[in-house]
Amino acid sequence: MGSDFKSIPIIDISPLLDKIDDPKMVQDKELLKVVRLLDKACKEAGFFYVKGHGIPESLVKEVRDITHGFFALPYEDKVKIKMTSESGYRGYQRVGENVTKGSLTCMKPLIFGDLGKPLEGPNLWPDHPSNFKETMEEYIGLVRDLSRKILRGIALALGGPVDALEGEIAGDSFWVMRLIGYPVSTDIPEEELTDTGCGAHTDYGLLTLVNQDDDICALEVRNRSGEWIYAVPIPGTFVCNIGDMLKVWSNGLYEPTLHRVVNNSPTYRVSVVFFYEPNFDTAVEPLEFCKQKTGGIVKYEKVVYGEHLVRKVLTNFVV
Repeated sequence: MGSDFKSIPIIDISPLLDKIDDPKMVQDKELLKVVRLLDKACKEAGFFYVKGHGIPESLVKEVRDITHGFFALPYEDKVKIKMTSESGYRGYQRVGENVTKGSLTCMKPLIFGDLGKPLEGPNLWPDHPSNFKETMEEYIGLVRDLSRKILRGIALALGGPVDALEGEIAGDSFWVMRLIGYPVSTDIPEEELTDTGCGAHTDYGLLTLVNQDDDICALEVRNRSGEWIYAVPIPGTFVCNIGDMLKVWSNGLYEPTLHRVVNNSPTYRVSVVFFYEPNFDTAVEPLEFCKQKTGGIVKYEKVVYGEHLVRKVLTNFVV
């Protein structure tokens, strides 16, 4: 759908977090106010900031700091956890080996027969700093639960039951987290300065949470008129955006928005991107209550999420 938005809305989700898991509070006025804001943001921008999210800012910053430290390591240290097909496409890739400028990817541990075999493998963590794995796993647990609660609000916003996007849909989310580093512009050839750290795309899952450096504008979102709008870093917030699978489940009520990263800054930039995805084996197709709100016409064909994800991974990553 989209609109000619000029800025990305900021939503205080604290009333939702406090009440969304209590069935008796689903009709609470403060909670429903957040739900209406989520609905408006998903329809008009496909992006929104969340504040009042409950995750300690000290941990959010520590995760970024550790990420900066990882990318500052010598290449020979980073390549010890190099992504390969044998590692299940988990681990480190340098600039030029994927659609971003360099990244460390981890995913939910997966055992799911032949369909999931390309992505099977343990997550690979660097030896330094010694608390890297512990800190990241703590953070993953918190952002995973935050994503679940935001999606409960989005389910209400779509007009469905609060748990409409749980159970067989995303009750066992195949989450992915990617630590991404964008080199300083002086390290990039002049002819590539306006090239993107990550080209224009939509995300292929359900919901994305971005933890970005506080002092560098690089993430851009395209409005309906084709203008690129900065997702300006706002301390104490996450940038959230919806993905392709929510477009299918909502039967087009919500559509993801093209976005890209352009780091023309003289400063090395990192972002820690958490993708809250559907269950790996779920069949994604328009939900009945969304079909009813869109004239009863099914706009999108059914897709098995794991098949969709494996195709994307094998296309986007060179190992």
